[in-house]
Amino acid sequence: MSERKKLKMQPRLNAQKAVPAAYHAMLALEMYVRKSGLEPSLLELVKMRASQINGCAFCLDMHSKDARAAGETEQRLYTLDAWRETPFFTDRERAALAWAEAVTLVSKGHVPDEVFEEARAHFTEEELVNLTMAVVTINGWNRLAISFRAVPGEYQPAAHRMAEVEAS
Repeated sequence: MSERKKLKMQPRLNAQKAVPAAYHAMLALEMYVRKSGLEPSLLELVKMRASQINGCAFCLDMHSKDARAAGETEQRLYTLDAWRETPFFTDRERAALAWAEAVTLVSKGHVPDEVFEEARAHFTEEELVNLTMAVVTINGWNRLAISFRAVPGEYQPAAHRMAEVEAS
């Protein structure tokens, strides 16, 4: 059996270094979402699901590590792509995941009324706006990471949090 050659990925550029003000603006929105009062576990699921849809390997690596560090189960992470087919998610999480999918895929039917009504049944107006901001934010991060080919694999949750604190 031959060994696979390890694909050596190279980032196109480092957006944080190229335009620090833009990165800090995105980071400010990220910090707002984290402090919005939505459950951190719910936010990680939403970030993972949007990143799955967008095919963002860097963000999937990051948020799977963050989710596990926060106590998320492997079972739920492994089945997130098929969340409708499993009993592992609460009704609130299901509403959030459906909302995240609809907002992420907004060009494929906008956000259907039934998805809005289900989300509205589980979230206050403030929470629904904050949830939408979370989806907007992760979609922005996905687009930055994919466009500039952020390389997955080296992210560590504790080191990242320290870098964010230092950047603030």
